[in-house]
Amino acid sequence: MGIQERKEREKEQRREEILNAAQKVFFEKGLQLATMDEIAEAAELSKGTLYLYYKSKEDLYLAVLVQGMETLRGMFAKATSTDQPTVERIKNLGTAYSDFFDSHRHYFRMFSFFEHPEFHKQVSSEMLNACAVENQKIWKLVVDLLDKGIKEGVLRTDLDPAEMAVMLWISLSAILVRIDNQCDDFKNRLNVDLRDLYRKSSDLFLESLMTQEAKQKFGLAVFGR
Repeated sequence: MGIQERKEREKEQRREEILNAAQKVFFEKGLQLATMDEIAEAAELSKGTLYLYYKSKEDLYLAVLVQGMETLRGMFAKATSTDQPTVERIKNLGTAYSDFFDSHRHYFRMFSFFEHPEFHKQVSSEMLNACAVENQKIWKLVVDLLDKGIKEGVLRTDLDPAEMAVMLWISLSAILVRIDNQCDDFKNRLNVDLRDLYRKSSDLFLESLMTQEAKQKFGLAVFGR
């Protein structure tokens, strides 16, 4: 191994150590309460070393967030790369998103970063671009699958696949946020099981996108009725 190759390998190892430490601190304290001093201590490095790799705390937060997006994309890819009919594979997206929420709750909570533009100005263009690239990969996976459903005649043609993807994402994310914060409250006040509601909402949304022919062919099998 040459000197340059060894240096690059050591640099990547150091970057991984920083990300692992940052993940631990951010998961425990969130963006606002976490400090670079705490991350440096967790990584057993100087704070100055952190800034050699990441320009700000927000940059580092986004680097951890990108890892979460990569995890979600991997779960989506696995859920949709089956031999099942396209309608079934679309339904699998909702299940995979719920599984991601259960298995990687901290990553899910980090997605709310995009709802707070006041933090965005602290992030470098490089990290924003890296995040945008990974985000686009997720959207492409979902949109391509919905477009396939339209071309196969199982999804309606009066809606754009990107529009379908956005509606699906927003509706399911909203319920998961409530499950995270208000699950017991909805159960006690309205006797509504939000997890069951998530499943029903996913089914109803998919059913609303399907053509009449697809409902007749797949309806009972897809929706378990």
